[in-house]
Amino acid sequence: MTYQTLLVEQAGAVGLVTLNRPEALNAINTQLIDELNQALDGFERDPAIGCVLVTGSAKAFAAGADVKEMATLCFPGTYLDDFLGRWDRVAQRRKPIIAAVAGHALGGGFELALMCDFIIAADSARFGLPEVKLGVIPGAGGVQRLTRLVGRAKAMDMLLSGRSMDAFEAERCGVVARVVPADELLEEAMDSAQRIAAQSRTAVMMLKECVNRVDEGSLAEGLRFERRMFQAVFATPDQKEGMGAFIDKRKAEFGKA
Repeated sequence: MTYQTLLVEQAGAVGLVTLNRPEALNAINTQLIDELNQALDGFERDPAIGCVLVTGSAKAFAAGADVKEMATLCFPGTYLDDFLGRWDRVAQRRKPIIAAVAGHALGGGFELALMCDFIIAADSARFGLPEVKLGVIPGAGGVQRLTRLVGRAKAMDMLLSGRSMDAFEAERCGVVARVVPADELLEEAMDSAQRIAAQSRTAVMMLKECVNRVDEGSLAEGLRFERRMFQAVFATPDQKEGMGAFIDKRKAEFGKA
């Protein structure tokens, strides 16, 4: 289909989505988030896709949510329409999503990156939730996700002041998986996505589900869930292929299930 705010393509088993509102530094409006969900829906249904990569431009992954769209909103309209509720669907995908971030990832842009399974950052990246400077607060999960990653003190420092952090501070406190030179960002992120897409689809999705359980319950509950997933994977052809290939000293050739 045709997208107005995204560039969408397929690179082997990887679905690549590039945010494309250059005139607004990729600020996220309703149209963009709806189109992103449409693209992700397509990749979720496509058995050829094993991983999705979301990126922006060298200047901005996304500079925030579109303030011009929000400035005239009022309560209870935002409540009745569940404004920002559609953003939650990004984080509910079963296939892995990597965010490749260069330049500004602020406000809603940072929240979008945090919805992805992990972030690979260019050394030019900056992250922040400066909503307090506009008299509002983050509304798409930024407070919850940032606090779980960095802890209460760091989250309070950033959220209450609106300050941003560079890529290296983000890596130190666990917000990003790793930092790479800006001119190598897309190559490095695509390499990671292709490595993930080459693995067993079943095992990858089970792993994602297990990791997400860490924040949703007790350690005992998480351990039980992980063990059940481990036991269940022995019903899959990929388990037989993976272990058989290891014994035979050859590369595993995983199917799509």
